[in-house]
Amino acid sequence: MFPAFTLRYARLPEHFFVRFDPVPVPAPRLVAFNRPLAEELGFDLMRLDEARLAEWFSGNAVPQGAEPVAQAYAGHQFGHFNPRLGDGRAVLLGEVTDREGRLRDIQLKGAGMTPFSRGADGRAPLGPVLREYLVSEAMHRLGVPTTRALAAVTSGERVFRRVPEPGAVLTRVAASHLRVGTFQYFAARDDREAVRTLADMAIERHYSALTPELTPELAKGERYLALLEAVSQRQAALVAKWMGLGFIHGVMNTDNCTISGETIDYGPCAFMEAYSPTMVFSSIDEQGRYAYQNQPWLAQWNLARLAETLIPLLHDDQERAVELATEVIKRYESLYEAQWLKTMREKLALKREEEGDRELAEAFLEILAAGRADFTLGFRRLSEAVEADASGLAELFENDRALQEWLPRWRERLAREDVPGEAISARMRAVNPLYIPRNHQVERVIAAAAEHDDFTPFEALRQVLAEPFTEQPGHEAYAQPAPPTERVFRTFCGT
Repeated sequence: MFPAFTLRYARLPEHFFVRFDPVPVPAPRLVAFNRPLAEELGFDLMRLDEARLAEWFSGNAVPQGAEPVAQAYAGHQFGHFNPRLGDGRAVLLGEVTDREGRLRDIQLKGAGMTPFSRGADGRAPLGPVLREYLVSEAMHRLGVPTTRALAAVTSGERVFRRVPEPGAVLTRVAASHLRVGTFQYFAARDDREAVRTLADMAIERHYSALTPELTPELAKGERYLALLEAVSQRQAALVAKWMGLGFIHGVMNTDNCTISGETIDYGPCAFMEAYSPTMVFSSIDEQGRYAYQNQPWLAQWNLARLAETLIPLLHDDQERAVELATEVIKRYESLYEAQWLKTMREKLALKREEEGDRELAEAFLEILAAGRADFTLGFRRLSEAVEADASGLAELFENDRALQEWLPRWRERLAREDVPGEAISARMRAVNPLYIPRNHQVERVIAAAAEHDDFTPFEALRQVLAEPFTEQPGHEAYAQPAPPTERVFRTFCGT
């Protein structure tokens, strides 16, 4: 049985959404179901069958207690503001309280043409659904705050993008779907009370238990300023984790920037192989706006857009409100820098903090870039070179001279940790993954599913990615970069 719904968002005033029932599909078939997540959410797994799950997760049957809505939001897309975006192919069924007492959204993505579709078909191709399922669950296992994938259902119909593809529906789970763009939608309409309602909801859902400063007794302006600060802290921590994994989001528009601090929207995302700070994968990012190295500062730009929506709530004097918000946005830089350095210290097994740690980390990244070495394997194999043998690491580099000069500096620094070498290696293996969703492997499983209706490769990759830090004998190929004939340089959005 489906867990009981609460309808927090659907009980807001109706200009926050449009009531919309999913459009039925002709032949739903369950192709992936996340049983551990379902149990976490409170599903009665003993009473479920695949046919019923396919009906629910395709939208053909609305679960009891749900009131589906398409949420309204706006957004800056590649720097250009669109005042009316909204859920063009998604519906929020409602919220459930999981077994740990957390409120979680359940949303169907690919549920049909909504009033926000702007002429699009409202559907999702199978490929992007499988990509989001794999990558979002991998990110969760890698310790990155993220939306989750509960189920994937094929629809029995074709959708047309670059070529005709099988259609599918993804069931997405999120702490909430509140975005910077949600606030922008109402700020653009000068609806101050709606912005206040969203801010209060964000505090209740995401920050009240963690941040005592956001208590209702706090003066209103200080309360909303503290919210902006809390969101900034989470975004800084989130993007630092992306950077530590070589992850490139690809569409860091304000409608894809969550108030909760979760990663959302896995359209043209990718993990780097050969390290390059300027790397771009998204086919629609023609100017490189969302390149790997730009992600920290685009997050700050998005936060500035959130700050603009909160100005009327921060102080009666607009000039003073702008000053207060600007101070928070400027502090993001130091928040991010601290989080990035924390991430790099962990990856290099530097538990103590020393002044030269930043330079040491930056030097290793420069060596990776100059040697065209694989980012993920570069850090992973570094764990094998703590004391002497660096041959496995060196073979990743086109030229390893700079690496050989850097290694003694790192080992000298490790010596001051006063920890045995094997313990240091184990510490590094616990934070530097061996397995990531490599682009060519994701494309392989998509091709097998879309062209041959074969989901065996998808399931095999999913199982490997469930244990990203643990060496899995027999699965060595999953840790390898793409051969030259399979390198992926462009990824595409599912719309």
